[in-house]
Amino acid sequence: MQPLTQRQIQILKNVVEEYIQTAEAVGSDNLDRKYNLGVSPATIRNEMASLTNLGYLKQLHTSAGRVPTPKAMRFYVDTLMQEKELTVSEEVSAKQRVMETKGDFDDLMAEATLALSQFTKSLTVAITEDGEVWHSGYAHILENPEFYNIDVTFQVLSLLEEEKKMRELLITRVWTDPVEVMFGQDLGWVNFDPVGIVACRFNSANHSGTMAVIGPTRLNYAVIIPVVRYFSSLVSEAAH
Repeated sequence: MQPLTQRQIQILKNVVEEYIQTAEAVGSDNLDRKYNLGVSPATIRNEMASLTNLGYLKQLHTSAGRVPTPKAMRFYVDTLMQEKELTVSEEVSAKQRVMETKGDFDDLMAEATLALSQFTKSLTVAITEDGEVWHSGYAHILENPEFYNIDVTFQVLSLLEEEKKMRELLITRVWTDPVEVMFGQDLGWVNFDPVGIVACRFNSANHSGTMAVIGPTRLNYAVIIPVVRYFSSLVSEAAH
């Protein structure tokens, strides 16, 4: 694969972060105004065209700006992103909420899933190895323009009721990292292309499973990955 130049990497990083914030196609003039790239808008346009040819960006309309592809999002998450760790007060708040329900596993999972949804402002789900499922935060789906498409939203909400697909997605698949980032386009499911998922396993003496956040591919991964990781660690600690 052709390596990216430092300038291309910087432009790609700016495009991804701008798209995460706005959900809108990013143009060269916007990058020129907002980021001090030290080159002309024409040079930025040329570099964005090169990144498009390399499969990192795509142009939705002839005259529009560009949006990152799952390939770009994967490169960003694996290489460019800096995680934003939880503050001490956020950790304490989350731990108090989860630990208050540790005496009952069902209550624990219901509260952990609800709290994770509120922390991330996203749809969340948890599933154990034996197929018990909890989910919360459905309304957050409609805060993202990607889910204004009723076919996409239908597929995501239907997933929550399909234990076999949930197990395939969050339990039986082979993971290479403790926190797994998945893109709908890679799953090959109908109307799932705009979807992004961050998932993390939890394990205790009596219960094992996965917690996940489901949203658009432009999830704020720098924030959400450490939050999902922390909540999974809390469940692992509290579950018995």
